[in-house]
Amino acid sequence: MTTQDRLHFAVYSPALVDDDGRTLAVVHGIERALPGLRLEWEVDKGGRPIKLPQRDAWLSEAATRGNFPLLCNGDESYPVTISGLKTPASQAPGGQPLLDVHADLPLDATVIAAASSVLEGIAEGARAFWGLSSSEGYGSEVAQQMRHSDHGPERSPRGLPMLNFPEKIRSPEIPYYLGWLNYWSAPAAQAIGFPDPARDADLLSRARRTATGGWVVQLTDAPLDLDTPAHLDALKRAYERFPAIGGRSAP
Repeated sequence: MTTQDRLHFAVYSPALVDDDGRTLAVVHGIERALPGLRLEWEVDKGGRPIKLPQRDAWLSEAATRGNFPLLCNGDESYPVTISGLKTPASQAPGGQPLLDVHADLPLDATVIAAASSVLEGIAEGARAFWGLSSSEGYGSEVAQQMRHSDHGPERSPRGLPMLNFPEKIRSPEIPYYLGWLNYWSAPAAQAIGFPDPARDADLLSRARRTATGGWVVQLTDAPLDLDTPAHLDALKRAYERFPAIGGRSAP
């Protein structure tokens, strides 16, 4: 795989307990958002793509075992990958096990233009509680916001609020943190108090409703770069607006 910049997508949804069609819906959703993309290869232990002649059947069979294996587009010069991970109840909000779906795509103009639809396709296909998209490396910023003790700092080095670990958040509908693009299902939006027409005019100007009543909300025109003061300010405002995110307080 190449070292080009990447755009990461993550959504958090109910755990797989059987083949309920969600894994296929996720893959079909991302393929619809990017016409011409086909995720029909698995990745072997050496990192090489192997063509799947019956991708849908293979994926459905894996789902019956609670698995969402790694798929890719087979193009090592322009890699697109997607897979699911299991979060056990002991590490998840509200003590409910989760399926976390993660996708990585090249950070280029085509993907940026389609990113909102990609996030919606993945999230709605997974029937996710919430999800987000940000450029690769953003996770290291979020790591500096995690509250490790009650006596720790109130702000990260960037001046962002400290966030609780997922297992300390009361329900899976409450997002752990904010990204460049944010998917909030209808229950998640209700849990954080979005939208409030009087307070969310700016966010609503860059938001759209999904088919299931959720929302895709974009914080900045370009993917978040916290070395850009306007981006950092937008992120700070969003955290101030939604104190429930990260389990900090009620909306």
